[in-house]
Amino acid sequence: MGRLFGTDGVRGVANADLTAELALGLSVAAAHVLAEAGTFEGHRPTAVVGRDPRASGEFLEAAVVAGLASAGVDVLRVGVLPTPAVAYLTGALGADLGVMLSASHNAMPDNGIKFFARGGHKLADELEDRIETVYEEHRTGAPWDRPTGAGVGRVRDYDEGFDKYVAHLIAVLPNRLDGLKIVLDEAHGAAARVSPEAFARAGAQIVTIGAEPDGLNINDGCGSTHLGLLKAAVVEHGAHLGIAHDGDADRCLAVDAEGNEVDGDQILAVLALAMREAGTLRGDTVVATVMSNLGFKLAMEREGLSLVQTAVGDRYVLESMKEHGYALGGEQSGHVIVLDHATTGDGTLTGLMLAARIAATGRSLAELAGVMERLPQVLVNVPDVDKSRVKTSAELASAVADAERELGTTGRVLLRPSGTEPLVRVMVEAADIEQARSVAGRLADVVKSALG
Repeated sequence: MGRLFGTDGVRGVANADLTAELALGLSVAAAHVLAEAGTFEGHRPTAVVGRDPRASGEFLEAAVVAGLASAGVDVLRVGVLPTPAVAYLTGALGADLGVMLSASHNAMPDNGIKFFARGGHKLADELEDRIETVYEEHRTGAPWDRPTGAGVGRVRDYDEGFDKYVAHLIAVLPNRLDGLKIVLDEAHGAAARVSPEAFARAGAQIVTIGAEPDGLNINDGCGSTHLGLLKAAVVEHGAHLGIAHDGDADRCLAVDAEGNEVDGDQILAVLALAMREAGTLRGDTVVATVMSNLGFKLAMEREGLSLVQTAVGDRYVLESMKEHGYALGGEQSGHVIVLDHATTGDGTLTGLMLAARIAATGRSLAELAGVMERLPQVLVNVPDVDKSRVKTSAELASAVADAERELGTTGRVLLRPSGTEPLVRVMVEAADIEQARSVAGRLADVVKSALG
């Protein structure tokens, strides 16, 4: 069996790759593994289970809840809430486990399962590996040790989760948003209720789009992966800015008053300076991934801030932050982690803090984001290749070396196997967009020939 867990949980086409049987089995396995690890020692275990609005989430939620309860875990079912809300509630309610059903920014037919440990943190790789092993052992015939009678888990809806999470978001804001007009694109996703409520309570005048999920329209032409509607709406309504989330609202991208995109790197830069000013940017350091724009690195150096770079994936950003005690980190894609207030990327919190900085300074988003200049960056996805040979192909290594010599100090090359899809990502930065496109195109051709 290939590894089920990618960089962000288990994902696949719902009811094809990700079946009810798999969801149930993984949930039972997770309960047994955490019990073996001593997580449930001395008390009756509890899990928080949430989902995004995908139609498939309805039956997958039922399977997860059934699996956990059959393993003796009491379940608090919080319904449709963002991934960071489930993480927050797992910690705030003292639960032993959190489970989120979502495929984030993926198209509607996909879904996924993400497990959180006690405190709302993502499970360690070794625990995920153990869950897979235990799941496979029992899938092929070994019987589970099942509780009976009063030992089975009990299930109840926890409707208070919505207000508890929104109250948390408002409580951590440094200032109110009165006087700001903001367009929110909710991607017809998990934040369709939460985000507008939070921004309104914080004092902003809001306009919402993509806030009518029907189970089928999540991420469909809207949200952080499709910013066209938000750009148009911000200009049309004369808003100060626009905020876009993805399906599970762990991401935030923004649009300034002129309709220009503000990506995760720029948001990180703005928040880094705000947190340094407030004295909350521990070590004057920001954590980002190797995919961050070179312009971000140069801006941090110019501002006297240190940058730590990790492998791609917000879990690796978080691991570095926790290990070294840093307070801010994130990804260009809009995953931003403010560790004092969240254990994972939180798109609503990020958007609120960005808007709070605008309100506090009286400066426009365009002016604030201008702290860094984005160098032209081209990303090419090369599908249907053997991504496992990226680091071992001599032909590919030679092509990358040639490209790096051509770009010199004004650009860079990064080849990365996708953690969730069967493809290789080719990223090229250069001072000139045409040069970046040319180099990226040549490297993509080499990837196809060398790894195809």
